[in-house]
Amino acid sequence: MTLAEKEIKKFENHNCAEDALFYQAMEEVIYSIAPLLESDEKYTKYAILERLVIPDRIIKFKVTWLDDNNKIQVNSGYRVQFNNALGPYKGGLRFHPTVTEGVLKFLGLEQILKNSLTGLPIGGAKGGSDFDPKGKSDFEIMKFCSAFMTELHKYIGPRIDVPAGDIGVGGREIGYLFGEYKKITSSYEGTLTGKPYFFGGSLMRPEATGYGAVYFTQTMLEMENKEPLDGQICTVSGAGNVALHAIEKLQDIGAVVVSCSDSRGTIYDARGVDLALLKDIKLKRRASLEEYCKVHNEGKYIPVAEYPEGGHAVWDIPCYAAFPCATQNELTEVDAKALITNGCVSVTEGANMPSTPDAIDLLQTHKVCFAPAKAANAGGVAVSEFEMSQNASMTKWSYAKVDEKLKETMQMICKRVALTAKDYGVEGNYVHGANIAGFKKVADAMIAEGI
Repeated sequence: MTLAEKEIKKFENHNCAEDALFYQAMEEVIYSIAPLLESDEKYTKYAILERLVIPDRIIKFKVTWLDDNNKIQVNSGYRVQFNNALGPYKGGLRFHPTVTEGVLKFLGLEQILKNSLTGLPIGGAKGGSDFDPKGKSDFEIMKFCSAFMTELHKYIGPRIDVPAGDIGVGGREIGYLFGEYKKITSSYEGTLTGKPYFFGGSLMRPEATGYGAVYFTQTMLEMENKEPLDGQICTVSGAGNVALHAIEKLQDIGAVVVSCSDSRGTIYDARGVDLALLKDIKLKRRASLEEYCKVHNEGKYIPVAEYPEGGHAVWDIPCYAAFPCATQNELTEVDAKALITNGCVSVTEGANMPSTPDAIDLLQTHKVCFAPAKAANAGGVAVSEFEMSQNASMTKWSYAKVDEKLKETMQMICKRVALTAKDYGVEGNYVHGANIAGFKKVADAMIAEGI
């Protein structure tokens, strides 16, 4: 039995239905960091893994609010404060029916290592609720956010825990949450990031994750001696904030993005997708992508039901680079085979853990450049920390300054991950490089501060 297998066996109690995603993320990390554990016994001596995979605390609370019909609604709220060895807890809030404690534990574990890779002084956390903003009025969302913050405010603060947005939590929701926080505490401080620009938000926060994924990919392709993205066919999944801004930056550098998807289906437009129309459909009207073909009948809409089980239409489209930006485990082994067959050179995870372990193994076996989420989508949290810095000094940075610092951060992360992989004998493996580099920094801080 290898050292990694021995370590994984210690955590078999985590491998239940509720914690399946958490166990998947934990198992990936343990296999990746095996070379580090073997090279230095201090990490085993100080029981770093055992300490790291258990959150510092999990806060669960009831959220009671009135809908527009004055009917009482009840949801569950959570905040998983995982690790603050490097700085205040930092991580998004997700409002979605699929939110459970197990999902947030998985996201929180990933957040620790992602935040560590940025080199910025922030720890890892995640939170949210099973509340579904879809179909709710602005007033209902405002009332829910107020009720949610009534409980959450007890556990957060600019030097304690700084939440941000995630799925279902954009500028509107952050605005309502921040407004309630101010009302309760009478304090104007940087306790939330992703705020609207006119009261404390940073320029480029909405674009940061999508733009950052593209900046990371550009650097990775250069380091791996591959052709740049300019003029290449790219496929993107998702139709939310990350996907739309990844498309925007890809088009800005001259790539041809031919796809976009939502929970109902995929748009394929060989000429290149119409980003302005996509933004109108998804951000303004919050409608289905089916609307796209009513304007561009040259495009093709492929409903989810029309594609074989285990695969997804968006990954069956020939491309040079693929960007899964929708949700966890959306790129399967079936999809990886399709990408390889069609000559895909690069896969960059814009969403959190969107590729299954089997898909990752297959892509790496076939020498496809693979950028894992904890490294490639760190742009969002990086700009969130820039917002914290601006709030602390009561200053505003220009768009150009934020963009330049974001680009520098993503280039630094990519180079650091690549060099770490080389140092530990797994050159070219960005998954192992990211996990080792992220883990080592947190682990060393935990050892330095004692128990």
